Amino acid sequence: MFCPKCGNPDQKPETFCRQCGTFLPDFDKLQKKEIPPEQHLTANSVLSLMTAIVSGTLAILLHAFFTGRENTPPLIYITAGFLTAMFFWQAQTFWRTRQLKKHFPKRKMEEKVETESLDTNPLIESAKPKASLNESDFNRAVPPSVIENTTKHPGEKARRKSS
Repeated sequence: MFCPKCGNPDQKPETFCRQCGTFLPDFDKLQKKEIPPEQHLTANSVLSLMTAIVSGTLAILLHAFFTGRENTPPLIYITAGFLTAMFFWQAQTFWRTRQLKKHFPKRKMEEKVETESLDTNPLIESAKPKASLNESDFNRAVPPSVIENTTKHPGEKARRKSS
């Protein structure tokens, strides 16, 4: 590793430069692995399902213990209604997330392992191009543009070449 400040070679990452004292971070550790969208959808569906279960259970318990009794405060009914609305909202969110997850292509575990090993394997050589460029043909070279000398200084008159 080279020091980015002074250019001193053979430095170790996560240490200070031996010449100028600049901290040298390990850039390989700083790279974050990208989380696939399927994992986000799974987490969202689990959280939505848990929230739906809890809010539905609490709404049922409030109705069971307080409905039909005398002197029940209106706040209990408002809270039970709010929890019922939360249950239906989270249930539909869970259902839509499951439907959305079906639109993503299924990845096999073997493909994930292969792509991860290809990305982290330093021994893999770079791909060689299939076709190389043709050799230069200087016999068919295009002459300089007619306006080449006129665009550098537009206020001056163009110089003519004598033949």
